[in-house]
Amino acid sequence: MPISTTRSTPGKAEAGKPPLAVRLAAPRGFCAGVERAIRTVEEALALHGAPVYVRHEIVHNTHVVARLSAMGAVFVEDLEAVPADRPVVFSAHGAPKSAHQEAETRNLIKIDATCPLVLKVHTQIRRHHTAGRTVILVGHRNHPEVVGSMGQAPDGAVILVETLSDIAALPDLAGPLAYSTQTTLSVDETKDMIAALKARFPDIAGPAREDICYATSNRQEAVKAAASGCDLFVVIGSTTSSNSTRLVETAKIAGAAEAVLAEDADGFDWSQLDGVATIGLSAGASAPESLVEAFLTALAARRRLRIDHIETAREQVVFNTPSRLAS
Repeated sequence: MPISTTRSTPGKAEAGKPPLAVRLAAPRGFCAGVERAIRTVEEALALHGAPVYVRHEIVHNTHVVARLSAMGAVFVEDLEAVPADRPVVFSAHGAPKSAHQEAETRNLIKIDATCPLVLKVHTQIRRHHTAGRTVILVGHRNHPEVVGSMGQAPDGAVILVETLSDIAALPDLAGPLAYSTQTTLSVDETKDMIAALKARFPDIAGPAREDICYATSNRQEAVKAAASGCDLFVVIGSTTSSNSTRLVETAKIAGAAEAVLAEDADGFDWSQLDGVATIGLSAGASAPESLVEAFLTALAARRRLRIDHIETAREQVVFNTPSRLAS
């Protein structure tokens, strides 16, 4: 879809403030997997009452976690903290098979909010392992999605690589190979990693379509379109959010003079606005749109804004509620 641009016209009351051009990227913010995960916790609370336990942060955003906590969600890392009579929601990032087995052994009320696109990667890894292939997973060590994906097969059956150097350092692996990737990586860097894997292991099998999720790709493309010519690019998101961090990197590569990650308007260092004539703005897939609106409000209190809406795609994806909650 072509980039579409609209502008807001400042009123006379704003004339005394210095001007600021805002390049607002779209799509941004919540993706279908995040919306489904949050909805899952809300519906579990409505059905079962508080408390509802959640294994790991449901999504990587402190505002989302705080709101759900206030509603009665209890976030835990260890299933031993979950009482036998209470439901437990598995986060959007997915979990290793061992966690699911533990929940089933204890007869916990398990509700799986894993993003369907992450589940697709899990299925690929299990199929490759069943077919006798060693899987090379491109991803970031210790990220919960990667931990969950590696946990779909026995120890040693999945090899993690994070950099091109990791690929170069791999031994000459015997037997059939396959690769999968974390869903929230940089699209361009992942292409380079896959090309290196194929150059090193020409017969390696891969997915029919890339594992990078549609929302990650769309947000990165929108940032690329918006970032060029920006003195500063701000991505609203939490530091634990992989896709938000990738958007900061994408903005820098795409031509922004500087790019930063901000939790919200209160967490932004407003001295960074000094000397800025054009600012870009986006939000990670786990960041609520309300945070973007609050940031724009804070900008408008300081500068006279002209907002250019840079839209590169329109998303209409919706994921169904997990079957355990479906009516």
